[in-house]
Amino acid sequence: MFLADTWTDYEVLDTGDGEKLERWGGVILRRPDPQTIWPKADPALWKQAQAHYHRSERGGGEWEFLKRLPDRWSIRHGELRFYVRPTGFKHTGLFPEQAANWVWMDRLIRASGRQDVRVLNLFGYTGGATLSCGAAGAHVTHVDAAKGMVQWAKENRELSSLPETSFRWIVEDALRFVQREIRRGNRYDGILMDPPSYGRGPSGEVWKLENELYGLVDTCAQALSDQPLFFLINSYTTGFQASVLSNMLEKCVVSRHGGQVDSQELCLPVTSGGVLPCGASGRWYHA
Repeated sequence: MFLADTWTDYEVLDTGDGEKLERWGGVILRRPDPQTIWPKADPALWKQAQAHYHRSERGGGEWEFLKRLPDRWSIRHGELRFYVRPTGFKHTGLFPEQAANWVWMDRLIRASGRQDVRVLNLFGYTGGATLSCGAAGAHVTHVDAAKGMVQWAKENRELSSLPETSFRWIVEDALRFVQREIRRGNRYDGILMDPPSYGRGPSGEVWKLENELYGLVDTCAQALSDQPLFFLINSYTTGFQASVLSNMLEKCVVSRHGGQVDSQELCLPVTSGGVLPCGASGRWYHA
């Protein structure tokens, strides 16, 4: 498994009965997680929750605030800082399990010894991977169809005191942007993507993962440079397991550039014991 065990400001305190209890800096949140089908290890601990997200039988849900929280607050991972807050659909603006991939990409960029590494982050959300690659010395193009998410990522960049010149911010449909970059002859040394199961682009384009992902990966492989460092696919969609990601990387990237593929479960350590599964990641890199 790829284990995100480099946090100090974030912690999964306990899991069970379809929920997880997390510490985000000094704030403790209780959120649903359908995979945690075992009993809670420490039921008394859950009384410390300051906000609790309740699912609705009609879909979605809402937050119950048990204590007054700030509108937003920041947490740190290494030299990076991020704003977080409870959002309308249970999320906080950060997926902490992705820190395992941030560390991996950081090491590859630094180990290359290059000063000209160019990275493309598709479905970039609030910029966790973008900032990590930028802090390692790469120039990063951050693409997301949601203008609000791109703005949030920009604010995280400023909060982390990273140079603005290391980043390019794009609000656009991912596939359309990559196709245009290929026509322009723009190439990238690292490409990563964290696509949703379902979504809409800025012009109403419908995205459904099982219909679109292979074509996107194959197109993105054409946008890799002659000396690429990595290609990363994240998946939270049920049924898209690690072997599915490996197969796509073998067909689309290894066939063009050689290299190696490593696809595994992405997990977070749980303080009360065990690990919390958080989807899968497929990594391609040169040995």
